[in-house]
Amino acid sequence: MKTIGLIGGTSWVSTQDYYRIINEAIKEKLGGLHSAKIILYSVDFEEVIKFENQEKWDKVADIIIDAAQSVEKAGADFALICTNTLHKLADHIQKSIKIPLIDIRDVTAEKIKSQRLKKVGLLGLKPTMERGFYKNRLTQQHGIEIVIPNEEERQIIHNIILDELCLGEIKQSSKEKFKKIIQNLIAEGAEGVILACTEIPLLIKQGDIEIPLFDTLTIHAKSAVDYAINE
Repeated sequence: MKTIGLIGGTSWVSTQDYYRIINEAIKEKLGGLHSAKIILYSVDFEEVIKFENQEKWDKVADIIIDAAQSVEKAGADFALICTNTLHKLADHIQKSIKIPLIDIRDVTAEKIKSQRLKKVGLLGLKPTMERGFYKNRLTQQHGIEIVIPNEEERQIIHNIILDELCLGEIKQSSKEKFKKIIQNLIAEGAEGVILACTEIPLLIKQGDIEIPLFDTLTIHAKSAVDYAINE
């Protein structure tokens, strides 16, 4: 079994789900008392968000590069960044380490293509929805058309994630707002929706929506398990 390097803390609420899902999947696949070999580096999310809000992405990169190099030095065979937004820096991070970085965008795209979907909605923090690093990757490398909510809806999503979900707060009123936004995406032709923030699955489940939801956290975590025991 390969050792998994997790770069987490962004937020810790979703990072604990990475740990749980990975270990549950290892147990399911290998049985017995098997558990995953994991090295976790948990950053201070407040520091990361401060630099993101100031558009100081070089400072964010320094934090994540330090984390990635730390898990590599500690013996990880490959690494995951346990958040969608920081994949804006994924190519830069990969160049700073010798071990593979499993990209959340690529494994999610493969799951979408396996269901033969061509047009999907994208929900996440504002940088994830508005910057090209996510949309362009899926469109240019995987042929998937992306639709995003309008400006007001993007702000609502962003605020709910940071002010509630990252603090572990789950509100029914926020769930209803998300469901309405997703219905608007469906009206624009979305055949599925990417939950491109690892906290969103705390609020929205597949049973809430009639079209496929792509839980990037679960997809990413399970891809780590496959890589750890199959590659």
